[in-house]
Amino acid sequence: MQRIVREQRLGYAATVCPDGTPNLSPKGTLTVWDEDHLVFADIRSPGTVSNLRRNPAIEINVVDPFLRKGYRFKGTAAVLDEGPLFEKILDSYRQEGLEVDWADRRRVQSVVLIKVASAAPLISPAYDSGMTEEQVRGKWEEYWRSRLADRGAP
Repeated sequence: MQRIVREQRLGYAATVCPDGTPNLSPKGTLTVWDEDHLVFADIRSPGTVSNLRRNPAIEINVVDPFLRKGYRFKGTAAVLDEGPLFEKILDSYRQEGLEVDWADRRRVQSVVLIKVASAAPLISPAYDSGMTEEQVRGKWEEYWRSRLADRGAP
């Protein structure tokens, strides 16, 4: 699970709006903090952060777009605006070389630390037909190659 989160670095965070409707937002800074926590930086996430301040329930989905497999993480979020843990998380982003151009206090409004309560696999129905990972990967690699070729990319 940690490998897929670190490799993909993009997750989709679902929170609850004040009117009870869902809010789904991509998070390109998602990473593993430790064995029990995920974290992402609030760069342009005012709706997500506002929702989490009212209701800390969150679900994060991370899926490999080629294998069509991933994980669903449910948990409770804490929004950190300052303090030693906030600074430690920013430092870890800098040390890992993750988007160094944004990992400074001027761009990051806060960080969201998620205590994972449960994790479950997400698996595409493509596998129901008996396709192997290699076949699914091949199908989606070819799809994206053709899309890029249509746009004139090499």
